Amino acid sequence: MADYRDSSGRRLFDYPQPSVAVDTAVLTVADGALAVLLVRAGDSDGEWRLPGSFLHEGETLRGAVLRSLRTKAGIDGLRPRQLHVFDEPGRDDRGWVLSVAHVDVVRVDRLPASEEHRLAPVDNLPDLKYDHREIVGFAVDALLEAPFTMRQLRLVHEAVSGQALMPDTFRRAMLPQLRATGEMLIEGRGRPAELFERA
Repeated sequence: MADYRDSSGRRLFDYPQPSVAVDTAVLTVADGALAVLLVRAGDSDGEWRLPGSFLHEGETLRGAVLRSLRTKAGIDGLRPRQLHVFDEPGRDDRGWVLSVAHVDVVRVDRLPASEEHRLAPVDNLPDLKYDHREIVGFAVDALLEAPFTMRQLRLVHEAVSGQALMPDTFRRAMLPQLRATGEMLIEGRGRPAELFERA
């Protein structure tokens, strides 16, 4: 196996080797809005980013995700799932880095609060390093694929927050962040429900 060559006679190490990283969008509901956990960069720039890390030799992607959440965000016991591979060659100013993004959804009381961590509403993110804004958007879309009804959105918020939400109050809070598609969804015998997408 050490002398493997492909059909063109090239060995594995004759090809360029990108670095592999993991980044995790940890979503929650805070103050009635969908939010994502951000950590302050440990290097000199101090910018905000998703918790992440480079893959270490002999480490699985899952192991790298759990390690980065523990060391960068102070969180244990999550079960993130793979979301998408972000592979734009110029996405990272440090070099050629592929990011295998992950997502998890948790109650807000499981997340740390400190100067090095913050919860940012997904509709009002600060400047983020690399393509982390795109990763957050992808994670939100994967959580609830548009278009969706107000009830479907409320059920997601209830599942994350762990508490029942008043439908009318929730609707008033969410409407400024949504755009009606002009379409309706007919489910069972009830009246048709209006469909929305994120504004």
